[in-house]
Amino acid sequence: MSFIRRSSSFRVMVAAAGTALGLLAAPASANDFYAGKQIVFLIGGDAGGGYDLYARALSRHMGRFIPGNPTFIARNQPGAGSGTAAAYLSSVAPKDGTMIGALFPGVIIGPLLEEKQQGLFDPTKFVYLGSADSGTRVCVTFGSSKIKTFEDAQKNRVVIGASAAGGSTRDYAFLHRNTAGAQFDVVSGYKGTVDIFLAMERGEVDGMCGLDWSSLKSQRPAWVKEKKINILVQNGLDSEPELDQLGVPNLWQFIKSEADRKAVEMVFSQQIFGRPYIAPPGANPAQVKVLREAFMKTVKDPDFLNDAEKSRLDILPSSGERVQEVVEKLFATPKETIKRAKEIISPPT
Repeated sequence: MSFIRRSSSFRVMVAAAGTALGLLAAPASANDFYAGKQIVFLIGGDAGGGYDLYARALSRHMGRFIPGNPTFIARNQPGAGSGTAAAYLSSVAPKDGTMIGALFPGVIIGPLLEEKQQGLFDPTKFVYLGSADSGTRVCVTFGSSKIKTFEDAQKNRVVIGASAAGGSTRDYAFLHRNTAGAQFDVVSGYKGTVDIFLAMERGEVDGMCGLDWSSLKSQRPAWVKEKKINILVQNGLDSEPELDQLGVPNLWQFIKSEADRKAVEMVFSQQIFGRPYIAPPGANPAQVKVLREAFMKTVKDPDFLNDAEKSRLDILPSSGERVQEVVEKLFATPKETIKRAKEIISPPT
């Protein structure tokens, strides 16, 4: 009888010990997922551009806020306004949290506005981790250009350098031409902002449109400080105080049509997620939670903010949940507004 009691007690003790070990092991396993791993940061833009600078700054710090402290490997995959990277993340990238992407916001709104992008990927299916900035964009000309103000651009031909369709430098150039009468002659096909900057210096083009104000300050700070450029107009749902102080007008004062205003608001809304970071569709929810938390901790971290300040990167973050919400609302825009938005970012027929 005592043997039975001792055996029963022993089994209870073993079962209890197993349960305790299981409880201890589960969190440890979750926390150790990234231990010894690498996270590939796929950047849908050229090296040296604004999106590249932001992503690489994040990659230097974000691993500190992920259990297991994985290393980040930045990899550039430019093309089609970051559409190449978006398609890769949508269909090829692993979904276990070991690859994330930095995309142009234009490629997220692209399937609404560009028929050739439809079916390649669904932006509403991406998992948004956050956005590092929600800034304003500008149109600029080089100091040697005869075009000094937006009013000059409405009266005179202006050669504007731009990337491929889907990139903000091309879309915004046509937007200004089609809604505010800017006499922009758009030369597209440049790889990115770095190449357009060089073209401006060589006199191949007068300037560029759809350029993030933060990118201009980080990539060409001397141009801003020494007034080597003319800032023609600012583009944003709200005015940027720093540009207001410089006397730069907002595009809204040059748009007369109410239908155009609604369409421009739709296009400009992508700037709310000016530097979006994503995980592939169907990404592991447990790792998404870890990555979203790590992103928000990173953009509030003093060391990261000091690093960003040295690189002249503006940080005005939005959470992944907020970006997800904005994207879903964008794709619920009325059809008539989407139709006009498509028209205003397209070459005149």
